[in-house]
Amino acid sequence: MTETSPNLEIQARLLELRKVLQRTSYEYYVLDSPTMEDSVYDALYQELQAFEAQYPQLITPDSPTQRVGEKPTTQFVSVQHHIPLYSLENAFASNDVITWQERCQKGVEKQEFLDSVCELKIDGSAIALTYEHGVLVRGATRGDGTSGEDITPNIKTIRSIPLRLNLENPPDRLEIRGEAFLPIAVFDEINQERSQKGEALFANPRNAAAGTLRQLDSRKVDKRRLDFFAYTIHLPSALGRGAGGEGNPQNLSDITSQWQALEFLQTIGFRVNPNKKLCQSIQKLQDYYDYWSTERLKLPYMTDGMVIKLNAFSQHDQLGFTQRTPRWAIAWKYPAEEMPTIIEAVTVQVGRTGTLTPVAELRPVLLAGTTVSRATLHNSDRLAELDLHLGDKAIVRKAGEIIPEVVRVLPELRPNGATRFVMPTHCPECSQPVFKPEDEAATRCINLECPAIVRGAIEHWVSRDALDINGIGEKLVRQLVTENHITSVADLYDLTSDRLQTLDRLGQKSADKIIAAIAQSKTKPWARVLYGLGIRHVGSVNAQNIADNFPNVELLAMSTPDAIASIFGIGEEIAQAVYEWFHKDANQDLVQRLQSAGLQFVREKKDENAIAINPNIAGKTFVVTGTLPTLKRDEAKALIQGAGGKVTDSVSKKTHYLVVGADAGSKLEKAQSLGVECLSEEELLKLISSIT
Repeated sequence: MTETSPNLEIQARLLELRKVLQRTSYEYYVLDSPTMEDSVYDALYQELQAFEAQYPQLITPDSPTQRVGEKPTTQFVSVQHHIPLYSLENAFASNDVITWQERCQKGVEKQEFLDSVCELKIDGSAIALTYEHGVLVRGATRGDGTSGEDITPNIKTIRSIPLRLNLENPPDRLEIRGEAFLPIAVFDEINQERSQKGEALFANPRNAAAGTLRQLDSRKVDKRRLDFFAYTIHLPSALGRGAGGEGNPQNLSDITSQWQALEFLQTIGFRVNPNKKLCQSIQKLQDYYDYWSTERLKLPYMTDGMVIKLNAFSQHDQLGFTQRTPRWAIAWKYPAEEMPTIIEAVTVQVGRTGTLTPVAELRPVLLAGTTVSRATLHNSDRLAELDLHLGDKAIVRKAGEIIPEVVRVLPELRPNGATRFVMPTHCPECSQPVFKPEDEAATRCINLECPAIVRGAIEHWVSRDALDINGIGEKLVRQLVTENHITSVADLYDLTSDRLQTLDRLGQKSADKIIAAIAQSKTKPWARVLYGLGIRHVGSVNAQNIADNFPNVELLAMSTPDAIASIFGIGEEIAQAVYEWFHKDANQDLVQRLQSAGLQFVREKKDENAIAINPNIAGKTFVVTGTLPTLKRDEAKALIQGAGGKVTDSVSKKTHYLVVGADAGSKLEKAQSLGVECLSEEELLKLISSIT
C-alpha cells in the first residue's frame, strides 16, 4: 500500500542519500578523486528518485535530482546583478603590468611590491551565482555587467557548481563569480557530431559555451558537459575586511585575501583552477606569464592570458573601481597565436556593396584551440604586399583571437611552378566586369543585379536596425534570390503567401507570418527606410541625422553634396556617397517602387509641444557605444535627440559626452585620450531627467 506521507525513517534516509550523493559529486567533479563506483552512485540516485516520486512534497531545490529540468523554458528573463560584474583592464606587455603595479602602490601609499595572485584567464563565459542560506537560487550571465539573463536551469546542469554549499551557518546571501567553459575534448566531440549532421560548426569553445548556456532546454545543456571554475567570492558586508594573509580560512570571517578566498571556495564545494600562484615580485609575475605562454597549449581548456589581482582585500577597498574596471586587477593577455600552414586555394567572396574579398583556403591547422581552414586576405593591395602564390606556406593568426588572417608567406619554401594569385577581372557571382577606384583598396562589382549584392541588400533591409522584418534570414534570402528571381528589396513587396509556399520547407503558417511582417515594415519611419537602402557609409545614426534635416526623399535626392555635408556630423565622404547613390537611375527606380509599395519616405510631423528641451542636453554632442543595460542604442539616441542633443557616430574633440555600455572598445579609449566625459546609462537618464 502506497504511503501518503513519509515517516521519520524515510525522511532521514532521504537526507542521508542527498548528503552522500552531493559529497560524491564534489569528490568526482571538483576534487577529481572519485571514491564511489559509478554503479553504486547510480543505485543510490535511483533510490532517491523513487522516494521523491512517491513523496514529491519532500523534493528540495538542492536535491541532486533537480539538476536537469523536464520542461524547456520559453525565454530568459533579464535580471539585475546584486553586485556588478566589472571588466578588466588589459595589459599586453610587462611595462603595462609594471605601470599598473606602481599605480596601485601610489593608491595605497606603499613603496614596496604589493603581493599579487596570478590566475589563468579562462576563455569561457562569466557567470554570477547567488546562494541564499547556502542553496543556489540564481545563476545569471554577465550581460552588460549591470544586468544579465537568468539561466538558473542551465547552471544547475554543471556538476562542478554545487546546489548547496558545504558551509555551516551560511549567510542569508552569498555571491560567487566564475567562468563556465567547454573543455576542448568536449568541444571537438560536439563539432564532430554537428559535422555528421550537416550542421554549422562552432567557431571556438568560447562561442560554444556561450551558445550552450542560452539553450532553452536544460536537457540539451546537460549533454554538452560544461565545466566551471570559481574565482571570486563576495563577502557579506557585515563581516568586514582586514589585512591579507595566506592561512587557510575555516570561516567566512577569516577571509581577508584573494588567496584565502580561492582556498575557501574549494572547501565549500567549488572547483578552483589549480594553476594559481601567489607572487611577491614583478619577476615572479613575469615567470608565471612566460611559463604558461607555452604550457597553456597543453591544457584541456582554453586560456588567453593571466589575471593578476592584489592579494589583500584591504587594498581592494582602498583602490576601488573606475567606471568599468577594478583598479586592483589587470588581465595580461598573450599575443595572438600564429601557426604555419599551406594555402591550397583562394576563393573570392562578394559583399553587400559589391566589394570582392579574397579568402585563403588553408590546409586545416589548430589555432588558438580551434581548427582553422579559411583566412581573410582583405583586398588586392594586401595580396600584392604578400606576393601570395598558390601552394605557399604561410603564417596564419587570429586577429583579435577571432578572425583568422594570413600574416605573411614564406617565399623560401615556395614550391616550384607555383602561380601568383591575382584578383579576378570579372565578378565570380555574376561574371560582370569589376572596378577598382585608384584611391581605394577595394575591388567592386558594380552590377546592381548581381546575386551577391541583391542577397546582401535584402539581408540589410530586413535587419533589426533597418526594416526589422522577422522570419527572413540568410537561408530564405538565398532561396528567394535563386528560386524566386528576386532582384531588389522592392520585390519583397510583390510576394504572396502562395508564392512563398513554393519554397522548400515553408508552410502556410510561416509564409503568412512573413507576409504580415513585410506589411508591417511599411510603417517604419523615414530614417529607418533611409538606413535600409544600404548607402555606403550611412549608418543608423547618420540616417537619422539626414532624415531630420531632409523631411522627404525628394528634397534629399535633389540636394548637393555641400548641402548634405552641412549637417552636423555628416562629412564630405558620406555626403558624396549619398549624392551619388540618388543620382543613379536604378536607385531612383528603386525608390519609386518602394514609394508605390507604401514605404515611408516622408518624416513624421513632430508635436513640438511634446518635446522637452533640456538645457543640460541641448546643443551637446553625444556618441553612444557598447551594449547598454536596458536601452537599445537607437532608444538612447532618440532620448538624447528628443531632449535637444545631437548624436554622431565618431568621437572627436567636439564630442561632449560618450555614453558607454558593455564591450565599448576603441571609442572609449579615444574618448579617454581626448578627455571626453563618459556616462553610464544611469547617468545619461539622470542628465536627461534633470532640469537645472
